[in-house]
Amino acid sequence: MSFDDFLSQRLEQRKAVGLHRHRRTVKGAASVHQNVDAQSLVNFCSNDYLGLAGHAQARQAMSDVAIGEGVGSGASHLVSGHSRYHQALEAALAHTTGRESALLFSTGYMANIGLITALAGPSQHIIADKLNHASLVDACQLSCQQNG
Repeated sequence: MSFDDFLSQRLEQRKAVGLHRHRRTVKGAASVHQNVDAQSLVNFCSNDYLGLAGHAQARQAMSDVAIGEGVGSGASHLVSGHSRYHQALEAALAHTTGRESALLFSTGYMANIGLITALAGPSQHIIADKLNHASLVDACQLSCQQNG
């Protein structure tokens, strides 16, 4: 059996048991009401908890920065540098929360990995549900594997 035939067979098997997933095309910023595949739906899966994805001032500020300084960092903050905008946001968050400093993570996954592996190591016990988000499961497993 060729590799293409193997993949086609696996795809058909997934479709047959209802496990085939595909990306949906959305129009516009994430919001409570989302236009998905030309259909208006209520969005229960967004991580845009504060509704900032479509916020007019946030959009304008991002546009201004993109025009003035370009888009993308080119690499991680430790490799290619920490932007002044990230630094200002971390300082504002620290001030708002009354902390000495704050640290931004690019994703919730990275935040969970960073926090749990920093706080727990092989000598600590972590009690977690196996149905937790994958980032929590991975973080727990990684913290157990660290060299103490």
